[in-house]
Amino acid sequence: MSFLKKKFSDKDGIKIFKIEDNETNKVTSFYKVSPFPNYKSNDNKFTILEKGNKNDLTSKFKKFVGFNKNILEVGCGTGQLSNYFAIGTNNTVVGLDPTIESVELASKFSKKNNINNIEYVNADIFDDVLNDNFFDFIWCNGVLHHTKNPYRAFEILIKSLKKEGYVLIGLYNKIGRIRTIIRKYLYKVFGKKLLIFMDPTLRNLKSSPEEQEAWIRDQYMHPIEKLHTLDEVLKWFDNNNIDFISSIPSCDFDEDYKDLFKKKTKGDLYSRLVNQIFMIFNKLGSDGGLFIVIGQKKII
Repeated sequence: MSFLKKKFSDKDGIKIFKIEDNETNKVTSFYKVSPFPNYKSNDNKFTILEKGNKNDLTSKFKKFVGFNKNILEVGCGTGQLSNYFAIGTNNTVVGLDPTIESVELASKFSKKNNINNIEYVNADIFDDVLNDNFFDFIWCNGVLHHTKNPYRAFEILIKSLKKEGYVLIGLYNKIGRIRTIIRKYLYKVFGKKLLIFMDPTLRNLKSSPEEQEAWIRDQYMHPIEKLHTLDEVLKWFDNNNIDFISSIPSCDFDEDYKDLFKKKTKGDLYSRLVNQIFMIFNKLGSDGGLFIVIGQKKII
């Protein structure tokens, strides 16, 4: 069974759909200048594997997925995570992104490193090109807040998720991103030097000017940016028959993130609000205010 339900053109193995939406084309024009994240000259399958294994979230996700599954990464960009999810497994990984320049970099890396269990699709989420009930896992981290209608995009993606399949969604938090919003205004007034002093991620990238510029563009210059809350995403889940599993930060006051795919409680309005406020003062807030919510599609 194919994972695509609409006709496409093929360019060196990349499945390409014509993108006509003006808002989506704003985003593709933005990433044409500086694909994010870009590869280093010495990157190969082993450096990508090492990088992914060092990240707590991606390594736990890959371990939980296991083998013989269909995985979709939405907004795959240059495909570093898609490649990581494919390396050393028999899973079928699909990376979808609207920016052809990014997808070409992803595909080139896969071919160069003989990563053969991966497919790339150059398409707009809103064109609804994916078959229903196909994927066991959907990874959509840091993407939907850069679309014209994040909730509609979520609705479309969830159709392609199998019953009992899992979705991981990451969005900018309306409260937790306050530090970045402040830095954004200061950057406009005082420029890069002050930003490097205030942004810990930039300081960690001081040895790589190219990566610094890519981070600045992604965090402080993006043409489309929406902000969301835990309660908003919980409503998305309820409306689309998705059972809440867990979140970062947690919805309750349980800060145990060892097993992200073990079902936890939603807490209450107070606990969710407090944990989002705490984001301002912890690493989640200093790194951009991204929050994660994991859910599982119900059997109806």
